Amino acid sequence: MSKKSTEKQNFALEKENYLLLIIGFAVIVLGFVLMIGGKSPDPTVFNEDELFSFRRITLAPIVVLAGFIFEIWAIMKKPRSKEKE
Repeated sequence: MSKKSTEKQNFALEKENYLLLIIGFAVIVLGFVLMIGGKSPDPTVFNEDELFSFRRITLAPIVVLAGFIFEIWAIMKKPRSKEKE
């Protein structure tokens, strides 16, 4: 067998880190989904309550920020030590 096929590939992050990155990305997408909407069916009417709702102004940015913080943690997290056999 060749040397390349027997060597284990070393990635920058472990499988657990990539899973956490996917979760963080999903949280960020959720935050942006919470921001969408607010369009009025009649363009001459301004619906302030819909546009400046708690969900869009406060909750969604907090969720997006939490997602980015989670992403940073997922990248920096050290993998669990495996015992060498």
